[in-house]
Amino acid sequence: GAEEERSETARLSSFVGAIAVGDLIKSTLGPKGMDKILLGGRNGDGVEVTNDGATILKSLGVDNPAAKILVNMSKTQDDEVGDGTTSVTVLAAELLREAEQMMAHKLHPQTIISGWRKACDAARQALESAAIDNSKDTARFREDLMNIARTTLSSKLLTQHRDHFAELAVNAILRLKGSGNLEAIQLIKKLGGLLGDSYLDEGFLLDKKIGAQQPKRIEKAKVLIANTPMDSDKIKVFGSKIKVDAVAKLSELELAEKQKMKAKVEKIVAHGCNVFINRQLIYNYPEQLFSDAGVVSIEHADFEGIERLALVLGGEIVSTFDSPGSVKLGECDLIEEVMIGEDKLIRMSGVPLGEACTIVLRGATQQILDEADRSLHDALRLCRTPRVICGGGCAEALMAVAVSRLAAQTAGKEAIAMEAFARALLQLPTAIADNGGYDSSDLVAQIRASHVAGQSYIGLNMTDGVPADMRQLGITESLRVKRQVLLSAAEAAEMILRVDDILKASPRPRRQEH
Repeated sequence: GAEEERSETARLSSFVGAIAVGDLIKSTLGPKGMDKILLGGRNGDGVEVTNDGATILKSLGVDNPAAKILVNMSKTQDDEVGDGTTSVTVLAAELLREAEQMMAHKLHPQTIISGWRKACDAARQALESAAIDNSKDTARFREDLMNIARTTLSSKLLTQHRDHFAELAVNAILRLKGSGNLEAIQLIKKLGGLLGDSYLDEGFLLDKKIGAQQPKRIEKAKVLIANTPMDSDKIKVFGSKIKVDAVAKLSELELAEKQKMKAKVEKIVAHGCNVFINRQLIYNYPEQLFSDAGVVSIEHADFEGIERLALVLGGEIVSTFDSPGSVKLGECDLIEEVMIGEDKLIRMSGVPLGEACTIVLRGATQQILDEADRSLHDALRLCRTPRVICGGGCAEALMAVAVSRLAAQTAGKEAIAMEAFARALLQLPTAIADNGGYDSSDLVAQIRASHVAGQSYIGLNMTDGVPADMRQLGITESLRVKRQVLLSAAEAAEMILRVDDILKASPRPRRQEH
């Protein structure tokens, strides 16, 4: 029952699938790229509006094995470096498009692959030699980070507010003081207001409410972070039946339960904490006991929330309360309730992990908020890298020219594969120009001519549709992203090109139930 597709058919189906995915996503590339609406995507019947490559590909249900490889590759790109998810897919698809034509001219796949490998090395060396590192000079480094963030945000929904959001991202990253621990930065989405009302809060915000009749402001807080059930003031004896001969006995049982709860609360208070944050529910009775003891209780801080809290406040997550001496409490200078829009949140300022901060995103609709969250997440991931390179199609032209030079010096069929690699690289600036409605072939030819003449900072100015110096426009991208795009796309294309046989395993036969 297994199916098999042999050489030509197998290759054709791989190429067609991968190129289709590349074409689908190509229109989202660059600052003038279009958005896609995803209906009934991952969130059930909801609507998502996005131009983030990884998000679009994640919600594509593809059957084609080659297309699946591209989808996985863009997901890896998103996890590793955060940006360049569209570029990596488009580049891999363009490489395969070139390969398809070379195969039609009877070039062997292994010849193409060895040519590509040499081309890939040449491109990487050209990239790394053109990269600039300003991490020693604080002001220049900050300017670089601002430019990286602006460049990545300019192709997203936030392009109107890119200066504001770039400022937020860079301030948040610089607070980390080079530790690169993004866990310390929390993003909270609140409906209402405008995108421009989003701001960076120095403290740590928790999207929860303080219990009833408890103080709304605590100074010099000692916080006990716990993951324990505080809802057992009802009879819960699992899997056993209790027979009583009078209702009075039942109330005795309830009383015993209450005593047990009271003992647990007393154990918790004995830790000397004045704030108790629990991952699970806290029922009314224990909440009242905490109020009487002067302890503020916060319930249902979700798991990610308490993991972050433990990191930020320097405490431990506790589940048993028998040895108060060995438990490390979290600390902060001030805990207070603040209003954002219509909602109340808890704000903790003066936390031990000084770099912790919260970015509060505001927006008119849930879709705008989700897209802002994704865009800012990309910008934050990017700002951790010190080495930068010019954007706007400049890096691709630089690599393409380096590869063409190598191809001109290479004898043999590999040179054809190298030239194809250079053409595929130039498809990225071509797509960016096409999406802006400019004459791409003219612009890309001008840029390539400038690079050959040694002006290696010339790229696309997408506002006016002319070639320009990227350093003056401040269009910079992270070297790490470009390098990852180049290597991932070349590897994926090579992997798909090696395929000459597709075997579909037969479905497991169902046994007849007698």
